[in-house]
Amino acid sequence: MKPTLFLFSFLLLTSMGLGSPAYLTGKDHFEFTYALTLPKLSQGQKGKVWLPVATSDRYQKVETQKQLGSLSGQTTQDPKFKNTVMVFEFGPDDAEKKLTYQYKAHRLEKADYPNQEKSLKAYLESEPLVPLDERFKKMAQEITQSKKTDVEKGRAIYDYVLSIMSYDKTGTGWGRGDAIYACDTKKGNCTDFHALFIAIARSAKIPSRFMVGFTIPSDKNEGLIEGYHCWAEFLADGKWIPVDISESKKHPEAREYYFGHHPANRFEMTRGRQLAFNPMPKEGPINFLVHPYIEVDGKSVKAAPEYFFRRIQ
Repeated sequence: MKPTLFLFSFLLLTSMGLGSPAYLTGKDHFEFTYALTLPKLSQGQKGKVWLPVATSDRYQKVETQKQLGSLSGQTTQDPKFKNTVMVFEFGPDDAEKKLTYQYKAHRLEKADYPNQEKSLKAYLESEPLVPLDERFKKMAQEITQSKKTDVEKGRAIYDYVLSIMSYDKTGTGWGRGDAIYACDTKKGNCTDFHALFIAIARSAKIPSRFMVGFTIPSDKNEGLIEGYHCWAEFLADGKWIPVDISESKKHPEAREYYFGHHPANRFEMTRGRQLAFNPMPKEGPINFLVHPYIEVDGKSVKAAPEYFFRRIQ
């Protein structure tokens, strides 16, 4: 996007009352750098890293350039959601080596779109942190009882989660995408908002799914991205309908937009929860994957990734 066009889009959106940062409609084009510096290991220790690899779909076209140094990785997919990862093994001699994926991404704004998947089973199942127990079934019945269509039911669940949840990253327990935590505390970040939405939607027998990636800042053309973002979709009348409840909470003026749209300034990395790759981490399936997942001697350790972007024409 040309700087003048980007500035015009930003000023237009701001003038419409969408605040700052504004979302971008239409198209967005950018370079995205995903970088990880490997941690130090003691002699005899062995490490392994699962690095998510963004792929193309109807709304996101990516070209990839890797800088992996002397390390070589194994490409694999999880069979359920078809997410791609590179799996690397490293040792003490690889301390502080940097793995870099640089993407050139062309992203379209997303509205409702036709379902092309034959099986919807994965989007109706209970998950460890998104249980479909009697509590959520009762909530789903109460929230949707006067609604006739799945679009109306999805909107009722969207409005309910928006009304009870606060965007709050204090204390402990938030950020895991724990629907029970969200329901009990009525606070959390984007993972918690959308875990609660998905738990209620699936309990109402509405297929729904989780996506995670990054929001590309709309108020500047390059810089550091501080953290990830996640969102959701639900199926109604044969179409997937995008929702972003946590962004709607932070930007109430965009409440109508975020029911039925995901903006162009997004970069999707993976989708789904409880990701089972081969090779599998020793601690089992990955809750969700956006930051690199690292194990040292079979135990997970915190990663220290960096993310940068630069808009292109």
